Amino acid sequence: MSTTFTLDTATSRAHPVPEPVRRLTVPGIQKRKGGEPIVMLTAYTARMAQLLDRHCDMLLVGDSLGQVIYGLDTTVKVTLEMMIAHGAAVVRGSYHSVVIVDMPFGSYEGSPEQAFASAARVMKETGAAGVKLEGGAVMAPTVAFLSQRGIPVVGHVGLTPQAVNALGGYGARGRSEAEAAKILEDARAIDAAGAFALVVEGVVEPLARDITAAIACPTIGIGASPACDGQVLVVDDMLGMFERVPRFVERFDELATRIDAAAASYAAAVRERRFPTEKQLYL
Repeated sequence: MSTTFTLDTATSRAHPVPEPVRRLTVPGIQKRKGGEPIVMLTAYTARMAQLLDRHCDMLLVGDSLGQVIYGLDTTVKVTLEMMIAHGAAVVRGSYHSVVIVDMPFGSYEGSPEQAFASAARVMKETGAAGVKLEGGAVMAPTVAFLSQRGIPVVGHVGLTPQAVNALGGYGARGRSEAEAAKILEDARAIDAAGAFALVVEGVVEPLARDITAAIACPTIGIGASPACDGQVLVVDDMLGMFERVPRFVERFDELATRIDAAAASYAAAVRERRFPTEKQLYL
């Protein structure tokens, strides 16, 4: 996808420039199999997309926004409208990364035709490069239906948060031989159906290695293995915005602590009438 804009971070708006800026492409991501690791983070707003874009190959508008942005207890409650609104914002805020939008629960499971209608709306209204959907072999016909009709798909196997009620929790998957065999079968089915990448979440490390070796498309791990072709984290987890730290998360900052300190300093300055000063006034 070729674009002709750059970002003015002072106004958070895009302005035309003479030089074309080329995004990474879906075929470009596919070619990274076994090569340079793919860097992916979630993003939900235009400003965060601006900050992450030059460091990432892919930005995922994850349905994790239900918990991160809206304070919901599960991603099951996320709507297509939520995903489209945030997807459009992330596309507007980026120029380099391949932007992928999660298909929320209930928007694609009914039939391939339902999935196409939902995905086509996402693509039209956001400008994203593709969609991501959860599920194994049962979703392979849907992945094939979308891929054959020009909608790039990222698959998602292992721990699938939208199915948390059926799974009985967020524990790691693939500990039993039977479950590991089923997840590997799921990965092969989604790959064969035409997914251009596959998120492998919350599985035991040897299984993630086996999946990466067994399929043609790149794997992107989260709680999986360093052997995956790329890695993804929820950006708020990576930045240390929440007290809970899942086992698979590495905090690269303690942003919540720094925000708390900044807010405390601001509150003290207001209460002590040290803010605003003459520098902030129109005289």
